[in-house]
Amino acid sequence: MTAETTRRLGPERLGGAELGERATLVQFSSAFCQPCRATRRVLDEVAAMVPGVAHVEIDAEEHLGLVRDLEVTRTPTVLVLDAAGVIVRRAAGQPRKADVIAALGHAL
Repeated sequence: MTAETTRRLGPERLGGAELGERATLVQFSSAFCQPCRATRRVLDEVAAMVPGVAHVEIDAEEHLGLVRDLEVTRTPTVLVLDAAGVIVRRAAGQPRKADVIAALGHAL
C-alpha cells in the first residue's frame, strides 16, 4: 500500500457511511469484479479483528464523481483512513491480510 496525500473523507462523501472510531478501510468495487469479493472478505476479517476499525464498500459505478476525484482507476482499490478521515494509504488490486494490517499501523 502506498502513502497518499492529505485528502479527507467523511460520511457525506462515503454515501452516509460512518467512519470507524480509530480507522476506516474504504473499498471501491464494481459488480462483476471477482477480486472485489475476496477483498471484501479480507477487509471484513481485519475490521472484525481490530477494535475501532470499520469497513466501507463503495460501488464505483454509483459514485463516479468520487472515483474521478480520488483517481480510482481500477477495482478493487482500498483506501485506509485515520480517525479523522484522512487518507493515509491506498492500494489497487486484491490486498493480502498482512498488508492491510501493516497499512492500518499508519492510521492508528
